[in-house]
Amino acid sequence: MPNTSLRGWGRTAPTRAHVVPVRSAADVTAALASAGPRGVIARGLGRSYGDPAQNAGGTVLDMTGLDRIHSVDADSGRVVVDAGVSLDTLMRAALPFGLWLPVLPGTRQVTVGGAIGADIHGKAHHVVGSFGNHVESLDLVTADGRAHTLTPSDDLFWATVGGMGLTGIVVRAVLVLHHVETAYFTVDTEQIDNLDELMARQSVDDEKYAETVSWFDAVTTGDHAGRGLLMRANHATLDELPPKLRAHPLRFDAPQLLTVPDVFPPGLLNRFTGKLFSELWYRKSPTKLGAIQNITQFLHPLDVLGEWNRGYGPRGFLQYQFVVPLERGDVVRGVLDRMHAAGQVSALNVLKRFGEGNRAPLSFPRPGWTLCVDIPVNDGLGPLCDELDELVLDAGGRHYLAKESRTTPEAIRRGYPRLDEWRKVRDAADPTGVFTSDMSRRLELTS
Repeated sequence: MPNTSLRGWGRTAPTRAHVVPVRSAADVTAALASAGPRGVIARGLGRSYGDPAQNAGGTVLDMTGLDRIHSVDADSGRVVVDAGVSLDTLMRAALPFGLWLPVLPGTRQVTVGGAIGADIHGKAHHVVGSFGNHVESLDLVTADGRAHTLTPSDDLFWATVGGMGLTGIVVRAVLVLHHVETAYFTVDTEQIDNLDELMARQSVDDEKYAETVSWFDAVTTGDHAGRGLLMRANHATLDELPPKLRAHPLRFDAPQLLTVPDVFPPGLLNRFTGKLFSELWYRKSPTKLGAIQNITQFLHPLDVLGEWNRGYGPRGFLQYQFVVPLERGDVVRGVLDRMHAAGQVSALNVLKRFGEGNRAPLSFPRPGWTLCVDIPVNDGLGPLCDELDELVLDAGGRHYLAKESRTTPEAIRRGYPRLDEWRKVRDAADPTGVFTSDMSRRLELTS
């Protein structure tokens, strides 16, 4: 077995593991039988930002070869897929049938298994919830090598949804997709002058839109601090498309234009370049109602750039994401103020209101404000994040495990009050602790 260096999308904290390619459930069972004392974790396309798909000195199962789409039912919307199928591949297969995956995160380069393990969310969370809400059943290989078909009536199902791969290996799932007339959106964009106004506007008329999100400027200070773009959209009907698009309304228009080379030095994103980027991004999208945009333009603009994370240089970056209750929106302002005071720069900043959560004990979304910032790794980042952690946790918030790379076991215990409930189900399914990762050891989720 090759010994391979692995790291998350943030390009921090690489470790080495034995990587085993998987093409069938039988391959999973065989790998579990030969696993050493450092255990096993599954890995898809490596889009978790920290270390949940790393296992230093242990075994990592490369699930991307388990990539068959078994069936697509255009009438019911049900699709049967292997866990290594990417959301990009699934969308390309489903759209010709007029089917749309209801939960799409900021990239399509995520596997179905990873989407279940992280219980991913998207801009439509306030309407459709997170990924686990649309899983009708899943096949899980547990530590004893046996496969189990689980449904939402099973506690182990909900421990697996959001469980970061620590209950077993998902090998197949049945998903329920939504019907659409076109592959396009009608998009309303508002250019808003400051953070308070941005949050106030996002709190109005959310229910009228299928997808909502805000980008905000985390560099500008003073009266215009937190200015941003509020972008809200609904799926376009055939009648809403311009004539040139009606001939192929379900066309999957999602090119990758280039791959970013690994040549960028550390420190490229600083206050000067961050301010320049923020000014250009803010000015490029004036207020406009009813624009027609494709899947890449509205949902996945970064997918046109392969390996875009290289732009942060060799030290990588931290994506800091949290959610706080709706009544504690002041924490968003507090985080922005502390970033300014510490001289930290982030160009890619997202703010959204979550809807209701689901039954999964470790699922991240809950009703509230979620904020996400990307900060280049630097010597002053750790103390700032420790300060932000306390601000978030004191407000009753929590951090997203799929983005997390440096917080403490205590922070996770405070943020996830159902952690012990999850542990009880997990330990029953894996009493000897076969499934483990760098993250699970660091956060004391597993022994």
